[in-house]
Amino acid sequence: MEANFGEGGLGDSPSSAIARWKSSIWRGFQYYLDKSTPHRLGRWLGFAVLAAIYAVRVFSIEGFYIVSYGLGIYILNLLIGFLSPQADPEMEGQSLPTKQSDEFRPFVRRLPEFKFWYSITKAFCIAFAMTFFSIFDVPVFWPILLFYWIVLFMLTMKRQILHMIKYKYVPFSVGKQRYSGKKSTVEKVETQKLEEGITLPSKSDVQSA
Repeated sequence: MEANFGEGGLGDSPSSAIARWKSSIWRGFQYYLDKSTPHRLGRWLGFAVLAAIYAVRVFSIEGFYIVSYGLGIYILNLLIGFLSPQADPEMEGQSLPTKQSDEFRPFVRRLPEFKFWYSITKAFCIAFAMTFFSIFDVPVFWPILLFYWIVLFMLTMKRQILHMIKYKYVPFSVGKQRYSGKKSTVEKVETQKLEEGITLPSKSDVQSA
């Protein structure tokens, strides 16, 4: 006879139980990640603490400079996406308002602020974990890497600024229309969702969680 204990019963295989456990952890992580979306200042303060811990770790052990260099290149890549418009006017024609009489359209980033924060935080966590494995501690002359990264950063920022000047846009909320009066928390979250193109949990999702 074959016993059937139903879903989640004792008859489940270990692989099925592990899959359910992973799914449960991921749902919980995603829930708290989405819940942190409106708290921009708190998220970036947390990132600043993480970056400081990583810097202290690298300077104290005096190594893993190649890891830090790779991290710096990745951050530069993310920064380009954060400062660039979603629709590149060079490829798709002029899509940004250039005159005061033009219709106001908010600046939509290629890489939204939340995704930028999440990606850079995850990169620092991975880099910090790598400092505990000596295989990644490749001996290099770090001043050369630092000089090369600074040159690369300056050239990249110069190209980005020239692009901004050419197509007359600023990748921040300068000149953005603002309305007087207090906004509710729900309205603020909805506005941020529209500007950054991210999905937050609905009321039913929160209650079911």
